Amino acid sequence: MTKWQRVKRIGGEKEKPAESRGEKRDFSIDEDWMEAFLLEGSGDLGERNGAGEEDLAAALVTEAPNRAESFRISADRPASRGVADSADEDWASLLAEEDKSVPADPSNPFEGNSGKPLHHGESADYFGGHERKELAALEKHEETEAPFAGPDAGIVPVSKGRTDRGRPDAADSSEDRSGAGRSEEDSSGEDRFIEGRTDGDRSREDKSDGDRPSEDRSWKNRSGQGGPGKGDSEEAGSGKGNPEKGKSGKGKSGKGRQAGNNSAPGTNGDALEPIPDDIEEFVERLKEEAGYKTSFDVIVRQMTLGGKKTAFFMLNGLSSGQLMTEILERLTFLQADAVTSHALESFMNLFVPAVQVEQEKDWNMMMTGVLSGSTGMYIDGESTMLIIDTKMFPMRGPEEPSLERVVRGSRDGFVETMLMNVSLVRRRLRDPMLRLENIRVGERTRSDVCVAYIEDIADKELVESIRDKITAVKLDGIPLADKQLEEATVKRGWNPYPLVRYSERPDVVAAHLLEGNVAVFVDTSPSVMILPTTFFDLVQHAEENRQTPFIGTYLRWLRFFGIMASLFLVPIWLLFAMNPHLLPPSLAFIGPAKLGKLPLFVQFLLAEAGIDLMRMAAIHTPTPLAMAISLVSAILVGDIAVQTGLFINEVILYMAIAAIGMFATPSYELSLANRIVRLLLICLVAAFHIPGLVLGWTAVFVLLVMQRSFNRPYMWPFIPFDPKGMVNIMLRMPVMKNKKRPNLLRPQQRDKMPDAEGG
Repeated sequence: MTKWQRVKRIGGEKEKPAESRGEKRDFSIDEDWMEAFLLEGSGDLGERNGAGEEDLAAALVTEAPNRAESFRISADRPASRGVADSADEDWASLLAEEDKSVPADPSNPFEGNSGKPLHHGESADYFGGHERKELAALEKHEETEAPFAGPDAGIVPVSKGRTDRGRPDAADSSEDRSGAGRSEEDSSGEDRFIEGRTDGDRSREDKSDGDRPSEDRSWKNRSGQGGPGKGDSEEAGSGKGNPEKGKSGKGKSGKGRQAGNNSAPGTNGDALEPIPDDIEEFVERLKEEAGYKTSFDVIVRQMTLGGKKTAFFMLNGLSSGQLMTEILERLTFLQADAVTSHALESFMNLFVPAVQVEQEKDWNMMMTGVLSGSTGMYIDGESTMLIIDTKMFPMRGPEEPSLERVVRGSRDGFVETMLMNVSLVRRRLRDPMLRLENIRVGERTRSDVCVAYIEDIADKELVESIRDKITAVKLDGIPLADKQLEEATVKRGWNPYPLVRYSERPDVVAAHLLEGNVAVFVDTSPSVMILPTTFFDLVQHAEENRQTPFIGTYLRWLRFFGIMASLFLVPIWLLFAMNPHLLPPSLAFIGPAKLGKLPLFVQFLLAEAGIDLMRMAAIHTPTPLAMAISLVSAILVGDIAVQTGLFINEVILYMAIAAIGMFATPSYELSLANRIVRLLLICLVAAFHIPGLVLGWTAVFVLLVMQRSFNRPYMWPFIPFDPKGMVNIMLRMPVMKNKKRPNLLRPQQRDKMPDAEGG
């Protein structure tokens, strides 16, 4: 115990105030200066703040009014080292007398020199009337305190509703209270266990403080009473804040959200929401905000473990019951003496047998974690919870994607669980530079979005642009996952062409990450967005790279031909059918042999609508019946419609070719866009003939050229023209010949493989 602590105890005794003796004092001395004076015994310190010897005497009178007369420094004598030493010796003798009444055990204020506990009502030299009240309250409210985080780490804080010795400056700045320049033993002792101020104490403080405003002090609100509220600081204790001074006061329950400057990560600017430190209040708040006792899947398991009341908050179906049973089985063996006064740290570091455990102080972040499948462990008396990773999402096993089937290659595909999808990519990319950033999107859904890239390959500006666009999304939620996220970030408007490539194959995503692309995973979606993309990326398939370079090139060219046929074959044939004079004699057979009862362009529009209806019927029909639906549709459309004169044979033939080319398009979104363009060209040809076809082609081409995907030209490498990039598009190059990454992506490393001399 330091001199200053003992002097404070002397000053706490109920003595006759100096004012009652007619000794009015008007002074203002910094208490830090007085402590330094008493500790160092230097009379030169009296020069601070313009404080002279008379001011020092007045301060000593305030601290010990009944004893200060014997230590008064004569105002007639000049300040000197000898006077200071003499005064310090007098103080030393006084403090030596006080040490005789100090408890034998400094950590236990309830034992005297003899070791016998002091009971309420017994006299003790250093206990005044004020201290007896505090001792009586302490006997009723004995409790162990949690470690205090921050600059005061390692010091046991006072309980809720307490301040040190009832002084308004006991919660002073951390430099004064954390024991800077003092040992840990000096900071411990009975002062931390003293009850809070009474009304009588406040009146005495008002007299001793004079006109000095309390706002001038930098308070560190340990107890949470009378200090800053929710919008002020994390150190606001239980959250009972002072609504004055422009701050937003917050009650203990902290219901609702309020914006502040101290935003917790992932709360979209919301201020930190304190967690109640009383278990009954915690459970009541769960009933109001989490639907406990209303929603059948909300579970709160209350137990007493190691003498501590605890509550486990989880969701049935998202948390693993087997894992939680094993954790509880381990914790039930705890004895009361095994848990220290720092219960939170004990459970965190010693007792909870889980791989991933984190501390959380914010109510909103705790709720998001539990709603994501984790389990929250609450300890009575603590305003911090433990978040235990016990996620167990219902999910299916990896299967081959139905839209990206290959003859040779892996059969695994992405599922609806983001963690599984990330693991499938990690298995193929064991690169320590692979980065997986998690972002939560949606004010209500709090959906997990993962941005994946290779740090030393991907363009940093591209990564930053994608990250900024995702974090800027302001929606209630994205329950439809990646498609809603695409619309909120890409914002292509009414443009039918996709500016994002989707893939359900982990090998395709891993290959694009090595090229320098960025992949975006969204939880609950089996598709992954690959950014940026071009028109020519959308017409490539994984099967081409599973075959030899020659066969791969042949398959690529065949696919290109099918896509072009689905886009332009029907409009060109319709133009020649409506204008037979444009055909040379050798191609006269191209026109229709006979005309039907309906105009040709109407027949094509009806055929397009019929094919779309059959496609939708096949999607919504159970798999065993899909084949039967296809046969019935083929007979009705292909045979009966022709016999009745609704369609002619040529319309059915060319629409079938266009449909085959459409189904051969690797990107489903691109095939739908090409179908819309085909319908537009059919209408333009029917209305304007040759000018309509030319204008339609030109308009579509200009639209594609003007598009950009995350500031990358959509028609690269055709426009702007890149010879090497165009060769890689037209030919499936051998692996050992493809040594450079595309210029489009602006990668940090252009070389795909080390030089020969580099190994």
